[in-house]
Parts: sequence; C-alpha cells; structure tokens
Amino acid sequence: MALVYNTTESIEDYVTCLRGIYTTGKSRDKFTRKFYLERLYNLVKENEEQFYVALAKDLNKSRAEALASEISPVLEECVYFLNNFENLTNDQKVKPRLGANYTDSAYIRPTWNYPLQLSLVPLAGALAAGNCVVLKLSEISVHTSALITHLLPRYLDPNLYRVVNGAVEQTQYLIQQKFNHIFYTGNSQVARSIMAAASVNLTPVTLELGGKSPAIVTQDSDMQIVANRVAYGKFFNAGQSCVAVDYVLIPQSRLTEFTQAIQKTLSRWYGSDPQRSKDYGRIVNTRHFDRLLSMMHDRQSGDIVLGGDSDRDSLYIAPTVIANVKFFDPVLMADEVFGPILPVITYTDMEEALGLISRHEPPLALYLFTKKQALIDRVLDVTTSGGVTINDTLLHQNEYALPFGGVGSSGMGSYHGEKSFQTFSQERAVLSKKQQLEWLMGVRYPPASQAKLALLRAILVTHPLQFRYILFKKHVKWVSFLLIMVCVLIKRHLSKF
Repeated sequence: MALVYNTTESIEDYVTCLRGIYTTGKSRDKFTRKFYLERLYNLVKENEEQFYVALAKDLNKSRAEALASEISPVLEECVYFLNNFENLTNDQKVKPRLGANYTDSAYIRPTWNYPLQLSLVPLAGALAAGNCVVLKLSEISVHTSALITHLLPRYLDPNLYRVVNGAVEQTQYLIQQKFNHIFYTGNSQVARSIMAAASVNLTPVTLELGGKSPAIVTQDSDMQIVANRVAYGKFFNAGQSCVAVDYVLIPQSRLTEFTQAIQKTLSRWYGSDPQRSKDYGRIVNTRHFDRLLSMMHDRQSGDIVLGGDSDRDSLYIAPTVIANVKFFDPVLMADEVFGPILPVITYTDMEEALGLISRHEPPLALYLFTKKQALIDRVLDVTTSGGVTINDTLLHQNEYALPFGGVGSSGMGSYHGEKSFQTFSQERAVLSKKQQLEWLMGVRYPPASQAKLALLRAILVTHPLQFRYILFKKHVKWVSFLLIMVCVLIKRHLSKF
C-alpha cells in the first residue's frame, strides 16, 4: 500500500472537525475512552504480523527488535490505561489547608525512530485522557505509516482522530493550527520550529528529542558484561534510537580490554559478516546513510578498530567502533550520531569524565557501569539528563512505570503510563463551598477592623506550631467543631464593636 500525502485544505478541515467533536464531549465519555483503548490494543495484536513485515521493509528490523521496541510498548500502554482507568479518571480529593475551607470539599478533575511505538503509545495516552487527536505519521518509515493509516479506520472512530501524512509542507501547515497540546518526537531543528509556532497560540508542548547520551565505564566493571550491554544500547535498531549510547567514556587502562570484548560480542551476535545477519538493521534512508558515512570518513580523530564497512545500495553500515576519539572532535562529537558508529573516549579519573560530560548539553539518557554506590551517587549528583540506567542501557525507556522525557536541549515534558495521562490532560482545580457560615466568611468584607484582621489571620495564615496539624490530621471533626465554637465566641465579641 502506498503512503498518500494530505493536502493543506484537508489538514485545516481535520482540525476544525475534531475541535467541533471535542466540544460535544464525545471523546471524554468514559465508556468511549475504554472502548477505543481496547480497539487500539486489538489493532496491534490482530495485525502483528503485518507490522513485522512493514518494519522489516522500513528498517530491516528483526522480529525480536520489533517486538521489544514497537509491539509490546503499545500493548502494555493500552493494558495499563485499561487496568488503571478509574484511578486516573476519577476526581482526586485533596485536603484543604485553609481554616476557612475545612468543612468544604476540594478536588482535582482531569479534563482531557520507532514508527509504531512513537505514534501509538502517545495516541493511547491522549485517548485515555479524553482527547480528539491529530496524528502526524513519519514520512520516512513509509511502509509502517501506510499500514497504520490503513488500519486505524477499521478500529477507531474517525470522529475522534485524524491521520495526517506528508513532509515539510504538511508539517509546517499543521503546526500553524490551534491545538491544546502538541507532542513531538524527533530532532531539535524541527522542535524549534514547532515551539515557535506553538508560542503564537500559547500551546503547551512535549518534546522528546535526543542528544549525546554517554556511557561511563569505571575501573571496577566486568568488561564482558559492559561490552554486551553497551553493544545492545548502541546497535539495537542500527543505532537509530533517541536513547542509544552515543559515545563511551572508559579508563585508558581498560580500552583494549573493552574493544576486544565488544568485538567478541558482535561476532557472537551477527557472525563474521553482519551484513548477512537477519538480526542486524539498516539505515532508514540514503540521506541518513550519507550523513553517517561522512561522519565516519571526515572525523578528525580516532581509529576504526571494528567495522567501518558499508553498502549504500542496501543502506548497510557495519557496527563500527572508533577508539581514541578526542572529546572535542568537530565531526564525531558535535552532534548526536544516531547510527551504528560508536566513538570511544578515554579518561584518567572520574572527575575528568564528569567534567567532559558537562561540556555537552544535557542528554536524553545517561548510562553508568560501576559496582560502587558512592560512584553512582556522585554521578547522579553532578550530572543532568532526561533519564539514567545503571549497569545497563535503554531499559529505563522500556519501563513504563517510569516517566520518560528529556531536559533542556534533549526535550521537555514526559510521558508513559500515568505521565502520559497527565501530559494529555489538564488538572482542573475545584473548590466547592456551602452557602453557610456567612457570618464567618464576612470577616473578609469591608469595613476592616483590628478584630477582623486578627480573625482573618487565624483563618488564612499557616501557624508554625506542629501540634495543630497533628490534631487536625487525627481529629478533624472535633477540631472543626472547636473551631466553629471559637468563631461563635469571636462573633459575639465582634458584635460589641
């Protein structure tokens, strides 16, 4: 099936139509939300084989990689929202802090490059939160996008969503429309244009970008285990992952041991010729292939100790390790690699390594391999990143109980599980008071007096003594009764003024 681009006229019509549907409340109906979460689950489950075929055509992705990074995340996200739907969508009661509100009620009411996962996981969160959704699919992974476009109308109500396909023209026109929230995953250049367009309408955005995510290897590490896990974090999906290991920092004394260990790992995984392996992916298109090849050939430091082979016709670049790279190499270390090229940089002590990391903008992920808790604490204290995995790679992104997102140049906002629901909804504060005790509430009204100000302070200003909170927490009813009695006495006293 072919991927057909939208016209700008259809994009404007989609947005107008969905905004009208949203005002009817249809998307916020709880039964509707649960029903279409089940349908989204069925879409992926019932067409799993078709998605394997499409992902193989787009990225030569193996079934194991597709299951781990594309299929299971969508299924698990749907299951999470279905299992936790009532807890997420019910009003969240909060205890009032002000004395004037103790007998009233207060609550918060919620009011609304993996082509499958990054499209449908956010969609699940948006549907669970009761939104209508415009879904812009990737124009690069054409087979997967075409399959999603074909399948969605069979499982979801078109009144709740619209799919937009296209490239730069369609994207630029789309982001000029007025939305309540924009979620984007991709590169920082496009993210800047999205933020600029969103600012016109004061639209909040969630941006999942990337950056140069380091893996720090320490002296006490088991090098073969490190090599296995770094290789997994680098060459999974041929390195085309926003949380891929971008470069390795390793003690100079253990460099040779690391390169030998990772060579052993890759030989065991992909054989002597990775190009013939059915488990190794391909670069998504010729533009990215040429970018990576230029990065490898134009580098100004380092030695290729493993890999380096390529074939443009099949978009193949071998798993490549480049040792002795200088941290300030203007080619290898300027931007995110986003491919199967692994720069390895040596350091003499941990403080040097931490100093080097701080020279880059905060990455989306940081990886640390050590057995010492003191080193873990030190790295967590002095570094900044979107997420961290200790003694492994990628897995924090796959743990949907954890929020996933960037910081600074690697993104803003987060999603997955409960965080997705919060991202795509607004917490609407509601305070419901009774039409009673006006004589007490009247201390707010003019004319002012010293007695009124004293009572107002007692009601509004938090007292420093802790015993009041203990009493209130354990004996709210009794304290409320005593408070009312005190207020009655004060009222009688005020009547004399």
